Amino acid sequence: MNPIIRVENLGKLYQLGAHQHGAYKTLRETITAAFAAPWKSVRGNTVSNGHVRIEQDEAGAPSSIWALQDVSFEVRPGEVVGIIGRNGAGKSTLLKLLSRITEPTRGRIELRGRVGSLLEVGTGFHPELTGRENIYLNGAILGMSREEIDRKFDEIVAFSEVEDFLNTPVKRYSSGMYVRLAFAVAAHLDPETLVVDEVLAVGDAGFQKKCLGKMGDVARHGRTILLVSHNMGAIRGLCTRCLWIDAGRLVDDGAPERVVARYIESVFAKGFGEVRSKTNPASPLHITGILLKDDQGNSTIEFRPGDSLTVEIHYAAARRIEQPHFWIGFESQYGPMFAANMLIDGHCPAYIEGEGVLSCRIEHLPLLPQTFTVTLGVRGKDCVTELIAGVEAGFFHVGGKMLEHGFHGHFAERVAAKASPMILPYVWNLPGGRTEKVLGFQARGEAP
Repeated sequence: MNPIIRVENLGKLYQLGAHQHGAYKTLRETITAAFAAPWKSVRGNTVSNGHVRIEQDEAGAPSSIWALQDVSFEVRPGEVVGIIGRNGAGKSTLLKLLSRITEPTRGRIELRGRVGSLLEVGTGFHPELTGRENIYLNGAILGMSREEIDRKFDEIVAFSEVEDFLNTPVKRYSSGMYVRLAFAVAAHLDPETLVVDEVLAVGDAGFQKKCLGKMGDVARHGRTILLVSHNMGAIRGLCTRCLWIDAGRLVDDGAPERVVARYIESVFAKGFGEVRSKTNPASPLHITGILLKDDQGNSTIEFRPGDSLTVEIHYAAARRIEQPHFWIGFESQYGPMFAANMLIDGHCPAYIEGEGVLSCRIEHLPLLPQTFTVTLGVRGKDCVTELIAGVEAGFFHVGGKMLEHGFHGHFAERVAAKASPMILPYVWNLPGGRTEKVLGFQARGEAP
């Protein structure tokens, strides 16, 4: 089967600081620069980054950057390809190139069939037009005929859940309403290839689940999907293949389980710099490290159903902070699962000062084998002031086989990987007065 997408030695170069001094160049300056350009390499204004030459300005600072370098891969019809990587790795740049929004600096892209893309909230929308008018406008931009839009109009509106605001200018829409309408149009384009960036993070948990379900339906009809996401659970649950991009290069390409595991390990190996960088610089509290530990106190991201998990938070307080309220959230591909939250339980420290450590232990994880996200936040004594907004603190993976925990269903392994990720004790009352207790996950060494 011929590939529907073929990418060969793809590279994209962006110029930096073109107007960083706040002034435009005159015609004379432009002409002078053009004559001077051939001599820049003689004056040493070009440096080498492996085989890539990066231009520098007069002060020696880089004037351009390669967002992508030598990326090559093929995608077969019907594949669902997840694209993962840290912020700034080049994921969105790749999707823009595949969507023909921008041209590559070098390399080539071959695309077969119609491509539907949703890369930014409200892309192709006019703020002064109503939702109804923008459905037709956006559909036309994506390549749909008027007859096709007419035929699918009611379905698009029902999916977007904006019926009551259909005749309202979209400039009055919330970001969530924007993305619902934009995704609804793109998803009903029936393209051979659907390209979706992390805009789904804008929607609420219910709509995210609905979008994931729609993409699953598109995939089951033989369409090809490219999905950029930081939700490792969604990547593992929806995708048949995963690409990991780092610093503009393709690091790994293969089965989602393996690629996601490698990526998560690299994130933990590099520490939690992103958590600190997202903290308000004016906040008196900063997170200096976060560790996930098992029963033996070892740092790990690999757990099994029923294990205990300890989240250890290292912090530095610039001054004495009275009654800080920490919270730790656990999320799956379906959204928030459960949390340890001092705002609810009231067990906050009287104060913190200087450097210290705070931890929370979750006994007997009631979680099925999947990948989960840990989020973190801290509020002040008034329970309103945010010292640290909710930020993604890391990932952990629950693995293992269900047969090891007393579950003997014929499809236990297959269902556990894609079902609702939590299982709690329950009881079956069966015909004939028979009662069966399902105790959930047992402590180590405890008989089921």
